[in-house]
Amino acid sequence: MRTLRTPDERFDRLPDFGFAPRYADVPDDDGGTLRMGYVDEGSGPVVLLLHGEPSWSFLYRRVIPILTGAGLRAVAPDLVGFGRSDKPTEVADHAYARHVGWVRDLVFGALDLRDVCVVGQDWGGLIGLRLVAEHPDRFASVVAANTGLPTGDAEMPAVWYRFRDSVAKSAVLDVSRYVQSGCTRTLAPEVLAGYDAPFPDESFKAGPRAMPGLVPVRSNDPASEANRAAWRVLREWRKPFLVAFSDRDPITGPMAPAFARLVPGASGVTHPVIAGAGHFLQEDAPDRLAHEIVAFLRAID
Repeated sequence: MRTLRTPDERFDRLPDFGFAPRYADVPDDDGGTLRMGYVDEGSGPVVLLLHGEPSWSFLYRRVIPILTGAGLRAVAPDLVGFGRSDKPTEVADHAYARHVGWVRDLVFGALDLRDVCVVGQDWGGLIGLRLVAEHPDRFASVVAANTGLPTGDAEMPAVWYRFRDSVAKSAVLDVSRYVQSGCTRTLAPEVLAGYDAPFPDESFKAGPRAMPGLVPVRSNDPASEANRAAWRVLREWRKPFLVAFSDRDPITGPMAPAFARLVPGASGVTHPVIAGAGHFLQEDAPDRLAHEIVAFLRAID
């Protein structure tokens, strides 16, 4: 598979993102390797912060210091095709199963993380919850934040189809505009530039272009059965499970009560509603999200 690598200077002087870049190689599922970038800060129990579409670990820049200040180790990978990670140039190179495998090989293979609390937002949940179900011995707890685990057996919201179609039809994919549209507050120009930084031109954007088309929307989607299998595990999951959704996300909002009702580990947990935040609650309410994660982990320690 042909890949591109974003020049390092694109990541210079990003606001609130002075973390040292780290890298590891993972198999690309095509006979080669891919370099994945990640942030690894602090020491203590591991919190794995998984981003989604079309963001990268920059999304967690104001969450990480609060976690590390509370004695936690924050690990925030960049999905393949995003951030500092290598970028396969063809949309067809991206598959749901491949993304699950790439993150698995990074966090369990290269980093050998154990007793993990995974925080999954957007695609971070679609990938992270699959990993939880497929490798439950590696995880101690889960935080689901504005995410889901669709199987294609239920209809997606109309607003999601509009988003998917917009990404598919855009001649120029304006990554920062999509992030801004998922926030309730206006992002500063330098923050918007941070979201555009991984993508010097359209040839780097196969990942963001591919992801909406990988979400299962039919019962016979290639990922549907694997997600159904994951749900079977989650319906028996009794380790602590926090549902930390915002109140202004029209895409994933309906999943909050479903997680709280269907996952046994969510029973008896006080699930916060993060008021005033949109889809990217890490931008709209980073302090609140981080403090909820810290309080959750302290309560179960």
